[in-house]
Amino acid sequence: MTARDPQRVTRLLEGLAAGERGAISEALNLVDDRRSEEREAALRLLDGLAQRAGSGASPHVHHRVGITGAPGAGKSSLLNALVENLHSEAAGIGIIAVDPSSQRSGGALLGDRMRLSGGARESGVFLRSMAARDRLGGLADATHASATVLSSVFHWVFIETVGVGQSECEVADLVDTLVFVAQPGAGDTLQFMKAGILELPDIFVVNKSDTGPVAERTRGELRSTLGLTGPGDGENWQAPVLLASAQDRHGIGDLIERIAAHRDHGLAGGQLAERRARGQVAFAIESLARRYGDFGLARLGGAQAIARRLEAPREGSIFGAVLEIGQQIEAEIRGA
Repeated sequence: MTARDPQRVTRLLEGLAAGERGAISEALNLVDDRRSEEREAALRLLDGLAQRAGSGASPHVHHRVGITGAPGAGKSSLLNALVENLHSEAAGIGIIAVDPSSQRSGGALLGDRMRLSGGARESGVFLRSMAARDRLGGLADATHASATVLSSVFHWVFIETVGVGQSECEVADLVDTLVFVAQPGAGDTLQFMKAGILELPDIFVVNKSDTGPVAERTRGELRSTLGLTGPGDGENWQAPVLLASAQDRHGIGDLIERIAAHRDHGLAGGQLAERRARGQVAFAIESLARRYGDFGLARLGGAQAIARRLEAPREGSIFGAVLEIGQQIEAEIRGA
């Protein structure tokens, strides 16, 4: 937080509570800012949002949905169809699209221009493109923080990843429901099974069902494979394999119903709360490690010791804990 604007966090919290799009953009810029002088303000903002949600003061009950799969599977087209179907939601839709990074600027290559149809854009959907910044997992460093910002404003928050392979499993720690989009006849099912990725999604969708027998065959292959890997999230949740077509909008309503069913299942059985808690701890450890490295974490006993500390009951949010632990690490380093 800069001395020039000491009330910045308070102003942003008020703007986000009112759903101001300018405040949303400014908050996203803040949490994506890599400069050390902005980090404290970003964590205080995130802490304020988390405390507001925990107190019940947040006006929206959000649900985060990850869209993943191999390049060319039609993730963006499917997401566009979902948005068109959901655009009447009163609490709105926020999207984070994690794109490959430009080798020149470091920014997102595709940006917003290829994401949504005119109808979807006119419906007031808020879209944020982020650069993966050479992260193999396809997630930008600030994706978790950005999802927290959007979740404070919108009911639906979608996160579409680059889709590059095994490390894609990072998104499973970030979302409430993970949707895997498969391309008919691509032959990548076995590759993903070997990478362990098929154990993570909660819903599978074979896109481009208009290809007919090819899509049906891919659906059968996935069902057969999943018979070996077992259920998705939770003891009683069996990950369904759906057919859909983003082109002719077939199966989109069924997909939305399955996402809602998975949300209800997680809420009823407590899996959703556990999943979010795991994701928050993973974010905290990664954030601290990225800033202080193994040497810094070792000052407080290492990553495992800090994780146990974060998993214990505490007052305040995970973001406040990151700020506090960071200050303790810095004090330890100065005193060494």
